[in-house]
Amino acid sequence: MSITPEVKQQLIKEFAIKEGDTGSPEVQVAILSSRITTLTEHFQTHKKDNHSRRGLLKMVAQRRKLLDYTRAKDEGRYKALIERLGIRR
Repeated sequence: MSITPEVKQQLIKEFAIKEGDTGSPEVQVAILSSRITTLTEHFQTHKKDNHSRRGLLKMVAQRRKLLDYTRAKDEGRYKALIERLGIRR
């Protein structure tokens, strides 16, 4: 249900603002979005897995907080990020 280290490194490389950037909101949101997508696919076959569903809800809330922070700091970065990730909002 988690993402592989190779996928995580590829996301970091793709969304990093500068070299060695792993903590920017863009990178964190991209990683969370990947994990959310993976868990959503998991729930297609495991409908009664409520323990993992709680983790999914926590990840969605964390991503929402990071997106709100990005929006408050820089509206342009926020719009570019949700456009690149294809997130509704």
